[in-house]
Amino acid sequence: MNFLNSVKKLSLATTLLAIFITTTSTTPIPPPHDSVKGGTMSKVKLICLDAGHGGHDAGAMGRRSKEKDVALQVVLKLGKRLEQELPDVKVIYTRSTDVFIPLFERPAIANKNKADLFISVHCNSADRDVRVKNKRGRYVKSVQRNPSARGTETFVLGYNRLDQQDVAIRENASILLEENYKENYNGFDPNDPSTYIVFNLMKRQYRTQSIRLASHFQHAYETASRTNRGVKEGPFAVLKTAGMPAVLTEIGFISNPDEEDLMMSESGQKQIVENLFQSIKTYKNNVEK
Repeated sequence: MNFLNSVKKLSLATTLLAIFITTTSTTPIPPPHDSVKGGTMSKVKLICLDAGHGGHDAGAMGRRSKEKDVALQVVLKLGKRLEQELPDVKVIYTRSTDVFIPLFERPAIANKNKADLFISVHCNSADRDVRVKNKRGRYVKSVQRNPSARGTETFVLGYNRLDQQDVAIRENASILLEENYKENYNGFDPNDPSTYIVFNLMKRQYRTQSIRLASHFQHAYETASRTNRGVKEGPFAVLKTAGMPAVLTEIGFISNPDEEDLMMSESGQKQIVENLFQSIKTYKNNVEK
């Protein structure tokens, strides 16, 4: 019997206890003190940048743009800025073109190259797919728009309440587009919230460093007058096996017309890249001082 099946057979009491004692996605995680170094990292020499989605996986859909395109544009500009201004840092990408990369391969690229940081860039969405009856009385899929949600948030690997996993479930849905996804993820089902308890049982070796980097991101967004939705935990498959500090940052809501315009514009992307670059630079300086 594999590990996931064993976990799924935990008693209801144990499951409820685990849900109760773990941090929920709505509770911001306080930043660690920069004077305290977590783990054993002493240098930041190689950074792996991950543009969310790609290829036949468009990610969240805005009214005029796709998450996969916006994320890639920002990641490529960030990588160029890092290599220009931090000559001792090398940047690698999980993808540099519009191609689909399975989620499990993304942290594997970082691990193989012994990256010091893994940063996954995404766009958020508050829109929802719903089933409605058409004129013929048949149920069809429709998009329920929610243009009011706005702001940025950055996630580290963690476990949150089963009823508060919308972002993680949406981002993990890319798994379903992979061949043999059940084999790749040991039976994990991104549509089954009960299987997310497995993430709570994993070792969090780089948790402190990941929270520190995520906190820098959120502070930088806030200084640029963006709504700060906080640093949160999430059971993201793309962060699951990263052997280094790893974060997933949502740079804005593509479902919000104003934020979509910002993320599509040259000036908006320049601002986002500046926020991310300065955060990484601050993190690097703190680690190496």
